[in-house]
Amino acid sequence: MPSVLPIRYIEPVYRPPSEAESLILPITDGCSWNHCTFCEMYTAPQKRFRARDEAEVLASIERSGECFGSEIRRVFLADGDALVLPTRRLLAVLAAIRQHLPAVRRVSSYCLPRNLRRKSIDELRELAAAGLSIAYVGAESGDDEVLERVNKGETFASTCSALDKLAAAGITRSVMILNGLAGPALSLRHAENSARLANATQPEYLATLVVSFPLGEERFRGGFPDWRALSQHELFVEMEHFLDQLQLKRTVFRSDHASNWLLLKGTLGADKQRLLQQVRQAIADPQGAPLRPAWARGL
Repeated sequence: MPSVLPIRYIEPVYRPPSEAESLILPITDGCSWNHCTFCEMYTAPQKRFRARDEAEVLASIERSGECFGSEIRRVFLADGDALVLPTRRLLAVLAAIRQHLPAVRRVSSYCLPRNLRRKSIDELRELAAAGLSIAYVGAESGDDEVLERVNKGETFASTCSALDKLAAAGITRSVMILNGLAGPALSLRHAENSARLANATQPEYLATLVVSFPLGEERFRGGFPDWRALSQHELFVEMEHFLDQLQLKRTVFRSDHASNWLLLKGTLGADKQRLLQQVRQAIADPQGAPLRPAWARGL
């Protein structure tokens, strides 16, 4: 292990839970949109968006190869939306990974739907052929009013378009929905239209986590003045409605993020009735359900 890391990191660094064993490779800092009122990930001043210098990124990959050799099997391209970079630059990064980290079998990235508006399916196919295999898309909701209120900068249609492009290019899609994002007034609409989004696009992976605000709700309430956090019972009711509306053929579903009270895992649609039964049990008898203790919940 080198005494000095071969990559320059700017804290805080985020990655999806499933990338716990990946090399985190920043090729951008921050998020190019960064207006979502529910998201605190890149609001610190040192996380202001910028594309990293290409020479620095390529040198980091080369040094990582020298330091870790064949130990690295997975790479996650950070920060919030690496796919905002031009295709040429992304291809150069992927080529360097192949050259200097030859044991890598999976390269992934967060992806804002807006990142793909200027990328053709042929460009995405080039990226897939070069090694980009998974894109994590934070859809948050399929309801246009909810998306507008949280200043997501996306719509049901724009998210569908991006997910369909990724599918056409052969890039695996992992979609995230925020349980509780809509508050009580729009809860069932949020659940129903989020399920409609998943049904329309049939992602390979689908996950939920519970919205929370470690730094406070002031930023969020600007567009949602009547919002309040859902109770545990209301979160379960929203989840039940979401699952009930899903018509998925072969999607791996996970609701096991640390923010969730109830851990749910399965494949949809094969496990839909089992998952619904678990949620309905939690609604009817939360004391008897295998819930995560409050102290263990967090981001």
